[in-house]
Amino acid sequence: MLGTIVNTGAIIGGCLVGLLIKGGIPERLSNTVMNGIALCVIYIGISGAFEGGNTLITIISMAFGAAIGELIDLDKWLNKLGEFLESKFSKNKIDDDSDVKTSTVTISQGFVSASLLFCVGAMAVVGSLESGLKGVHETLFAKSILDGISSIIFTASMGIGVIFSGISVFIYQGAITIGASFLSGILSDSVVNSMTAVGSLLIMALGLNMIKACNIKVANLLPSMLIPVFCEIFGML
Repeated sequence: MLGTIVNTGAIIGGCLVGLLIKGGIPERLSNTVMNGIALCVIYIGISGAFEGGNTLITIISMAFGAAIGELIDLDKWLNKLGEFLESKFSKNKIDDDSDVKTSTVTISQGFVSASLLFCVGAMAVVGSLESGLKGVHETLFAKSILDGISSIIFTASMGIGVIFSGISVFIYQGAITIGASFLSGILSDSVVNSMTAVGSLLIMALGLNMIKACNIKVANLLPSMLIPVFCEIFGML
């Protein structure tokens, strides 16, 4: 749980900084910083991808996982979930002194938007699995830096509601970590390494998306992380 606790603390700390400097972050500065972090995310993905040791299993996992994810279209359903939550929690208020309808960001909207950003992603899933299966927290530590900086920018523009997203991160990632810890004694090292390699490729894809080098539907690739488990069941590992 250490990685999740650090991640939660980074979000809360970033939100407090964002409240102090609200409206004082130039867009040019925030974009450059986020691009720099995105390059670090790509580096983390490349480094972890070499831990698999079985390139064939990695290829099979990505191919079959991508097919399953695309058929289900996880990316579409996640987007629909985000749109549904936004439609429920975002509110438009009319200024009594004006006929102009203005949109105001509520606490709920900030909470929902930030929760989606911090929870729905490959790093949250992969990092939590690594933390639970192997006791390795590097991915979640890196995510903590990314989320901490993002929370500063989000809070500066959306207000105090963002700070409550730390609760979502703690529950979501904590549940995955605890669940994975029960499987650590069941899954072989080769399966865990293959899952790490596949997950690292997804992290690299996320980084490439962040710098707008491409537009990969990372959510549709998430089933790939489960394929090594089936490969072991059928004696391929």
